[in-house]
Amino acid sequence: MKITSSVRGAAAVTVALALALTACSKDSTGGGGAAPASGGNANGAIGVDLPRADSDFWNAYARYIPAKAKELGVNLAGTTNSQNEIQNVISNMDSLVTQGAKSLLIAPQDTGAIGPKLDEMASKGIPVVSVDTRPDTGKVYMVVRADNRAYGQKACEFLGQQLGGKGKVVEFQGALSSINGRDRSEAFKECMTQKFPGIKVFEEPTEWDGGKAQAALETRLSTDPDIKGIYMQAGGVFLDPTLQLLKQRGRLVPPNDPKHIVIVSNDGIPQEFDAIRKGEIDATVSQPADAYAQYGLYWCKQAMAGVTPKAGPSDHGSKIIQLPNGFEDQLPAPLVTKDNVDDKALWGNAGA
Repeated sequence: MKITSSVRGAAAVTVALALALTACSKDSTGGGGAAPASGGNANGAIGVDLPRADSDFWNAYARYIPAKAKELGVNLAGTTNSQNEIQNVISNMDSLVTQGAKSLLIAPQDTGAIGPKLDEMASKGIPVVSVDTRPDTGKVYMVVRADNRAYGQKACEFLGQQLGGKGKVVEFQGALSSINGRDRSEAFKECMTQKFPGIKVFEEPTEWDGGKAQAALETRLSTDPDIKGIYMQAGGVFLDPTLQLLKQRGRLVPPNDPKHIVIVSNDGIPQEFDAIRKGEIDATVSQPADAYAQYGLYWCKQAMAGVTPKAGPSDHGSKIIQLPNGFEDQLPAPLVTKDNVDDKALWGNAGA
């Protein structure tokens, strides 16, 4: 599920970061999160574990990491890729610390199983920042993510309005072992139930797997050929297989064609923007890959400098909230349609 949901120019980013480093409060709010690293060494090396390599969104995030590290003047101890396996995340964290990492930037897709490892790292004075996902348990210095419930809410409202409150919709649910999958699914369901009771939603579990989504859609189109809408919780993995199947079925048609299926996605990758321009999908919620990398590394640096975050509005257009096990920097994520798809401020239009 961003600075102002955009990619800023290099000079603006540098100025904003310099201001942020001096403006961030060192006052404790009494949170139960991991304590900042002792010694105040903001120049320590940061270890980065990437969550997967089979998603266009996460590949974009991976490309932003070295560029943002250079802008921030931080050293990278190393980069690993856990390939969507929690045991790989755990072993990679150990490996990065062995390579000299004094802080870790991770994105665990299974938010339930990472807790004990986070507590272990906290006991060793290694602060951890989690990007995109909020660990259910375990001490974490900062979570950098957008409001994922807003993703489901925005997708619901867009589909509901486009369909006039009637019809059948397929929802590709992300893994429910992930806080993101749960947040998006729960918010989408609540919104549909309350605001659009005339829409029937078919919830299709996918575990963030494009092949599973494609198979589920193929089955659903066979049993319910009058499907009118699709909600894809991750365009980075669902876009291509969905468009391929709709093309095979003769349903990949312009919005003015009665057979058009209204599609709203989540991610904001360039491929989604191209699909919006072509009329193949109708909207997406732009998840800030650039700001995930930027502020993930920024908070790692703050942690190593001994800074304790303070809840409230940030100086980069987000809101910092206190969690039972740390803090969260909630970055904004805009809905993108044909009306604003060419906005140069969107990271998906700037590349990585």
